Amino acid sequence: MSLPHALMVSLLEKSCSGYDLAQRFGKSIGYFWQASHQQIYRELAKMEENGWVKSEAEDGSKTRKRTYHVLEEGVIELKRWVAESIDPPQQREAFFVRLRADAAMGPLGLEGELLRRIHIHEQKLKTYRLIEQRDFLSVKDHLKGGASRALRIQHMLLKAGILHEETALAWSKETYKILTEE
Repeated sequence: MSLPHALMVSLLEKSCSGYDLAQRFGKSIGYFWQASHQQIYRELAKMEENGWVKSEAEDGSKTRKRTYHVLEEGVIELKRWVAESIDPPQQREAFFVRLRADAAMGPLGLEGELLRRIHIHEQKLKTYRLIEQRDFLSVKDHLKGGASRALRIQHMLLKAGILHEETALAWSKETYKILTEE
């Protein structure tokens, strides 16, 4: 995925300053595409050079705070990018190779790492479920298909994260049991 495209999606949802974009990004798209504040500001500058976004100084602002808006060229670029074919990501998981080493060589002490991963998956799952309760399940019509298409798509993205964390958590717990068998 391309960071500029992810940023344009976020700006299409709501024009804002670079700082506000970085804050919002971390609480939405950032769950499946991470970027530092520096990366975001660097990309915003490039996107402005490319004519994809425009920034304007906020009225009455004593700081250099600027609000970014997606321009027509940015919309065209985003549509072009969305139309491209994309293969599912190839999984590269170093922990799986370590687990294979444990299988080949005997116990290598991976239990602690699995416990750490279990904790991480539990925390992410808790966060995702709180977001779901707050943003989606409280909208009664949403469950019956009465919510907007955009809201239903956003919920499906969150559901993908929930399902991923549930699966990773179940797998980690089952693997932990195997590693700790006597």
